[in-house]
Amino acid sequence: MRERYLSRRTFLRGTGVAIALPLLDAMLPLTATAAATAAPKRRMVAINLSLGLHTPNLFPTTPGKDYELTTYLKPLAALRDQFTVISGTSHPGVDGGHLSENSFLTAAPHPGSASFRNTISIDQLAAEKIGIETRFGYLSLSLAGRGLSVSRAGVTVPSETRPSQVFAKLFLEGRPDEKARQIQRLKDGQSVMDVVLEKARRMRKRLAPADQQKLDQYFTAVRDTEQRLLKSEDWEQKPKPKVDVAPPRDIPDSTDIIGRAQLIYDMIHLALQTDSTRLITFHKNGINAVPKIPGVANDYHNLSHHGRDETKIEELAVIELAQMAIFRDFLTKLRETPEGDSNLLERTMVLYGSNLGNASSHDTKNLPILLAGGGFRHGQHLALGSEQDYPLPNLYVSMLQRLGLEVDQFATSTGTLRGLEMT
Repeated sequence: MRERYLSRRTFLRGTGVAIALPLLDAMLPLTATAAATAAPKRRMVAINLSLGLHTPNLFPTTPGKDYELTTYLKPLAALRDQFTVISGTSHPGVDGGHLSENSFLTAAPHPGSASFRNTISIDQLAAEKIGIETRFGYLSLSLAGRGLSVSRAGVTVPSETRPSQVFAKLFLEGRPDEKARQIQRLKDGQSVMDVVLEKARRMRKRLAPADQQKLDQYFTAVRDTEQRLLKSEDWEQKPKPKVDVAPPRDIPDSTDIIGRAQLIYDMIHLALQTDSTRLITFHKNGINAVPKIPGVANDYHNLSHHGRDETKIEELAVIELAQMAIFRDFLTKLRETPEGDSNLLERTMVLYGSNLGNASSHDTKNLPILLAGGGFRHGQHLALGSEQDYPLPNLYVSMLQRLGLEVDQFATSTGTLRGLEMT
């Protein structure tokens, strides 16, 4: 593959088209390539609970490291040094109640407006840079329907909802004829890229400088697509990883939100453990029904709109404590999975939160946010912003930088997250 990359890039240079070429492994000295390979793999998982978390049960009353564990943090007590509680953040300009879930990973303003146009989510931005390093650039998962990932064009990326299909995608080999067809489709895609590049090259000579700059950006996007197609063809030729795990059996009962989420968490763990991908989003969509959880007799959505009714809040806490328990189990499994001289949790940032600060009133301020793992200094409560509007995109910049991306701004960010340090 190295000769193939180099010869193709040499041909494009020979056309005289002034395009900044992306840095490829084939362009690096062997020593530099080996050093890059030896670097720790960094990963990111982003999880959203669309019906929120009751923040008085989540946020400690004091900042810093000596905070007292709250009702919702007690299940995570054994992991205290592996996560940070973050209060006082929001997405500036993001309103719209439940529709704010569309902007959870993008921070695009006013998702409820008729003119709303979404922007790229952090996982898709990262996938453009590091997605080619793994068989799958990313996984977009959800319990039902809409996911969290959004393309650069502002289109929601389809999500996988069935664990059995995720397992098959990750680990089951297709028939030889199916693989051959897939490889041919990839080659056809490369052929289309060739045609597009040639047409764009001829067009460029007739354009003004400003339009030439726009076309150069287009060249880069097309060439990135070509690079991903080439990498995908490589992966089609390689066997999928083997895991000593039985394929999961899907749970058809949509009210079993805990059982269904556990299966998704298991798939996330396997995907990370086998390095099948390093970027995963998981949307835990709400339901307008009674969840299959002992002690719960009322509709989950209705309970989230508790109106400060203590009886409803107590029942809501049963649901949300069950959510926290399976989240704890997921983090524990990551921590207990070794990787080199470390473990999977230390190498994986896990963002856990909601687009709603107060689901009862559809308020999008003071969002419930936890960040676990990923090589940060944890064990603290970061209380940010007395007006409860400290930009959450600052956290996203910190996370993108931890993945190795050279970014200093995302959406409405004003810098990196104050008080969050890398180890």
